[in-house]
Amino acid sequence: MTRDIASIMLVDDHPLLRKGLHQLINMIPDTEVVAEAGSGEEALRLGVDLDPDLILLDLNMQHMNGLETLSNLRKAGVTSRIVMLTVSDAEEDVLEAITRGADGYLLKDMEPEELRVQIESALAGKMVMSEAATKVLATAIRKPQASASPSASGLTGREREILELIAKGMSNKLIARELGLSDGTVKVHVKHLLKKLGLRSRVEAAVWVANKKPEL
Repeated sequence: MTRDIASIMLVDDHPLLRKGLHQLINMIPDTEVVAEAGSGEEALRLGVDLDPDLILLDLNMQHMNGLETLSNLRKAGVTSRIVMLTVSDAEEDVLEAITRGADGYLLKDMEPEELRVQIESALAGKMVMSEAATKVLATAIRKPQASASPSASGLTGREREILELIAKGMSNKLIARELGLSDGTVKVHVKHLLKKLGLRSRVEAAVWVANKKPEL
């Protein structure tokens, strides 16, 4: 029986940091760094080509910064879990990253073992946040939302099933196994349902399901 190997892409314009992350990930069982990118442009090309399970994305990069890269990856249909890994704990950066479709926000100053745990959690389908980012997000969630609420009326039965499993924190691979589908098929369904709901990330979808549960 073959084991599922989680694919990871590292995006950072500092080669030394990428090397350190690569070494850390090598210590996590059943994971593989399938690509490294030193710029947003390179990350976009590789992300579209590979659509890995997880992308660790730096915020402060020249030319195309992390937020722009994140937006472009989502616009291109990349369904990978994308976690920002940065030195910035500024409120506007945290909120902008989540709004643009990030599945987590971690700070580079955390201990290696803690980062390893967070990476494993992200691969398991969980949202991962540094303590500072969690506080920012919690405050923002408590604020009333002025935008129109998405509707599930246009979703197919299969898309509703997948949406429910996303809300449980399941990764594409786990969803595929649960429903007897291929990873590629699940990725396509996730892309379509997010577009129909007008949402940018799995995190937004999970929060929306939690708030709308009685109506689904």
